[in-house]
Amino acid sequence: MEIGRHIDALERGGLDLVDAAEKAGFDAPVPTCPEWSVRELVQHVGYVHRWAATYVRDCRTAILTDDEEADAVGPFPADDALLEWFQAGHAALVDLLRAAPADTACWHFLPADTPLAFWARRQAHETTIHRADLQGAVGDIAGVEADLGLDGIDELLMGFYGSRGRRLRSETSCTLAVHALDGAASDGPRAWTVSMTPEGAVITRGASDTADCTLRGAASSLYLALWNRRSTADLDVSGDESVLTLWRERATIRWT
Repeated sequence: MEIGRHIDALERGGLDLVDAAEKAGFDAPVPTCPEWSVRELVQHVGYVHRWAATYVRDCRTAILTDDEEADAVGPFPADDALLEWFQAGHAALVDLLRAAPADTACWHFLPADTPLAFWARRQAHETTIHRADLQGAVGDIAGVEADLGLDGIDELLMGFYGSRGRRLRSETSCTLAVHALDGAASDGPRAWTVSMTPEGAVITRGASDTADCTLRGAASSLYLALWNRRSTADLDVSGDESVLTLWRERATIRWT
C-alpha cells in the first residue's frame, strides 16, 4: 500500500473511533480489550498518536526515554475534554505524516521501506484495530477494504511475528496457512504460512498446501480474526482446528 493510503486509513479510523466512543460512553467495558474501559482505550490511542508524532516531527533517531515520552505526550485531560484532546492529537499526526518529506529519518521498530512508510502503516493499523475495539463495545464491528486488510495481516505476520516468532511456541510442530479469497487487485501478498515449533515460529508469504490447518476468508474478516477482534466461526477452517486455537491463544500484541 502507498503511504497516502495508510494515512487516509489512519484519518478514517480516528474519526470512527471517536464516533464509537461517544456512543459507548467512557465507562463502558471493551470486550476485545478486557483490561480497558472505553476511557482507557481512548487515552491509549491518543497517547500513541502523540508518541509516534514525536519521532517523525523531531526526526528522532533514538528511542525516547520514559521522561521524554511523558513530556511529549503530557497528562491525560478530564473526561469532558478527552475526545477533544484525542481529536487534536489525531489530526496533528495525520497532517504531520502528509507533510513529512519522503526521506524523513527517524527511529522505527519494524522493517519498512522508509521510516515514514513504517509510521504511516503502523498508525493506520493501530487506529483501525482500536476503532474495531470501540465499535465492539457498542455494537457491530465494521470491516475494512480488502487492500487494508491484506496489508494489516502482512504487518502482523511478517512484521510483528516475523521478528518476534519466539512467542509463538508450540509443544509439537504445526503449521497454519492463511489464504485471502479477495483482494486480487492488491499489489501485496494474499497468503501466508505460520510454522510453529517448540523454539518459536517461522512465517513465510504464500500458503502451504500441506499445512495442518488452513484458514480462508475475505481479507477484512481474516484481518480482524488474526488480530483476535472477531470470531472465526463463519470462516472456512479446514484441517486441525486446534492449530488455529493455539494461534488465538498465543498471538497477542501488547503495549509495553
